[in-house]
Amino acid sequence: MFIKLKSLIIFPFIAIFFFNGCGDEENIKTEEHTEAEHSLTVTISIVSAKEIGLETETILLKPFTGFISIPAKVLTNQDNEAQVGSLVQGRVYKVFVKVGDYVRAGQELMHVEGLEIGEIKAGFLTAKANLEFQKANYERQKTLLEQKVGSQKSFLEAQAEYEKALAEYNAQDKKIHSIGLTDDEVLNVKSNHSDEHTSGTLPVKSPISGVVVERNVVIGQLVDGTTNAFKIINTGSVWVDGQIYEKDINKVTEKTNVVFTASSYQNESFNGRISYIGQVIDEKSRTITIRADFNNSNGKLKPQMFGEMQIPAGKNSLAILIPAESVVKVDNSDFVFIQKNDSTYEKRPVVLGLIQNKFIEIKEGLVEKEVVVVKGTFYLKSELLKGELEGDEH
Repeated sequence: MFIKLKSLIIFPFIAIFFFNGCGDEENIKTEEHTEAEHSLTVTISIVSAKEIGLETETILLKPFTGFISIPAKVLTNQDNEAQVGSLVQGRVYKVFVKVGDYVRAGQELMHVEGLEIGEIKAGFLTAKANLEFQKANYERQKTLLEQKVGSQKSFLEAQAEYEKALAEYNAQDKKIHSIGLTDDEVLNVKSNHSDEHTSGTLPVKSPISGVVVERNVVIGQLVDGTTNAFKIINTGSVWVDGQIYEKDINKVTEKTNVVFTASSYQNESFNGRISYIGQVIDEKSRTITIRADFNNSNGKLKPQMFGEMQIPAGKNSLAILIPAESVVKVDNSDFVFIQKNDSTYEKRPVVLGLIQNKFIEIKEGLVEKEVVVVKGTFYLKSELLKGELEGDEH
């Protein structure tokens, strides 16, 4: 009897302990669930919401033409850039321009003096004089032959000498043009007896209109065909190069209009058009070059300026668009706040898409008819983080 009684006394205690243990486990689970819910929601009063200027918006699908934004840099249009120097050896006799000067095509930049220049000019003048003599002789022999008072042999000899002189003249003419001289400039030297010194001087001219950005010569310096004396650029039109990720290349086509915003002009945008899509993907960054042409007649865009190029993508479609300021980052992830009732707001992770002006596409995380916070998100984020810190302290 004693044994049975003892067993009956022990059993209730075991039962009581068992049920108490289950209750504690359920309480723990309930607390964890409450804390998890608390970490995803923020509760503020209606009065506080008005004070911070909190605003919401009902999500609807909107017409969407998004933009891919990529870092970009202004470059000189190489079609409007020139390296200028002397094609023959000589010494710099005069320099007429300095860095920053605007020059026109054909304007003289410097004079180079040298023996070779004089020899080239003399060769041309000699060839021209010989051509004139041989031409006159040829025409005289031709007239005599037609009048039947000249011989066929003399005519043929005169014709051969004339053709030989013509070939020599053409060769010398090309030679002076190749170094930047014209026929008139060489012939004027012959007739200008007031300055015999110019016969050995070569005027070096600008091939384009633009601004002198480099000057690498001084008076008396020896130059030749390898010397880059001046660099001239015309920034009336410029290139803007950007790098787009490989995954987005199928969204871009040539002749597409793009917008460039320079870091120096935050509130101003420039319109251009894609002229070139690179053919090689960078092995390390997995990007490809996109080049666009921009009219720069006002001269605001300077080579090497940095900025952002926006390329249109996703035309003629519908998407969930919300103001870009609605999105906040927490631990390198993107979130928005959804209004659950008048005072409760839920943190919701989202996947971002393309940008359209000041709006951003939401690819995942939101559905139509939900109410999203569009102003006051940073306040809600602060309140959320504050609540998490207080929870950690307990």
